[in-house]
Amino acid sequence: MPPERLQKIIAAAGVASRRKSEELISSGRVQVNGQVVTELGTKADPDEDHIRVDGKLLRGPERHTYIVLNKPKGYVTTVSDPEKRPTVMDLVRGAKARVYPVGRLDWASEGLLVLTNDGALANGLMKASSNVSKTYVVKVAGQPDAGKLEKLRKGVSIAEKGGRRVRTAPAKIRLIREADNPWLEVTIVEGRNRQIRKMFEEVGHHVEKIRRVQYGPLSLDVPPGEFRSLTLEEVSRLKAAASGSKLVRTKKPEMLSSERPRGLKPSAKIANRSAEALRHPKPRRHSKSGFSSKN
Repeated sequence: MPPERLQKIIAAAGVASRRKSEELISSGRVQVNGQVVTELGTKADPDEDHIRVDGKLLRGPERHTYIVLNKPKGYVTTVSDPEKRPTVMDLVRGAKARVYPVGRLDWASEGLLVLTNDGALANGLMKASSNVSKTYVVKVAGQPDAGKLEKLRKGVSIAEKGGRRVRTAPAKIRLIREADNPWLEVTIVEGRNRQIRKMFEEVGHHVEKIRRVQYGPLSLDVPPGEFRSLTLEEVSRLKAAASGSKLVRTKKPEMLSSERPRGLKPSAKIANRSAEALRHPKPRRHSKSGFSSKN
């Protein structure tokens, strides 16, 4: 096979993420055919060259693994945390390969999180141009009036890190439970840091709880703290979403019987799954192994 950038080869072997692989190279921890390499532009042939990281010989690319996790509150979406807080990696120790989270859910947020070692797919999903939709159920303090909701639907200006302000893309918002502190369903196509929280703060309402229930073609269907493998069809649909393509839609995953409110049929739309979204069962630590496929 043609030579590839060294950091790409290391990431494909499951040693570390692409960015971490670059740090390994720069710090002199990588050798190619017995020579230490520190230049990031260096290329190698994984079939012909002997590549070692910290003295260990690479064994070639890992099989791609794709899993979906129901992240509970109280976990940070990162591989490691300098503050020693629990991370989502603690919940997927049973996976057959080392995987990395795609995008983020903040410490207080819950719900659907994709993890994979397929760097191309992860990059595609996180590109702003992919416009992959993400649906959340959100509990807010106070009752936003029609005017405020319309502002959110059209897009509002929010502050990003460093103080720069950006305008959010149009969002879909609908009420799913009326109350003094109502629940809303919010669908966006962006993934800015704490975006939904900042959007509601801009119209004067604090977000009390937030759970992601859909990511592109995937729907949340595992209990908090647990994960499952993606099927071949789900992987294909996720790749199509990342590339902007469309596949024929099929029946969405059914809700767990233990999560389904009385009178709600399995085929009900995700928007009507508010009862599931409002329940907060205690996180469970049981894990299932991830699906692997050669790509």
